Amino acid sequence: MSNVTVRIPTPLRSMTGGADEVTVSGATVKDALDALGAKHEGVLSKVLDAKGGVRSFVNVYLGSRNIKALGGLGAELKDGDVLAIVPAVAGGK
Repeated sequence: MSNVTVRIPTPLRSMTGGADEVTVSGATVKDALDALGAKHEGVLSKVLDAKGGVRSFVNVYLGSRNIKALGGLGAELKDGDVLAIVPAVAGGK
């Protein structure tokens, strides 16, 4: 198990007691998100859909890379990694 930091976007901070970062343990991105959900009720349902995949309007980055390019939720983690939950931005003309 690796200790990783999860960066929390502003809309989800009410579920983490205002914390902008949470430290969790996990071998994979899925493990880390599950640990985040266990620590902070309600967060996981905002990030993952009913089938367990990342919601279409949410991106998850491992360092500077979208996990979609790294094997998705099964991407392996190492100590000190940083995951960032980023709500997708849309709009414009």
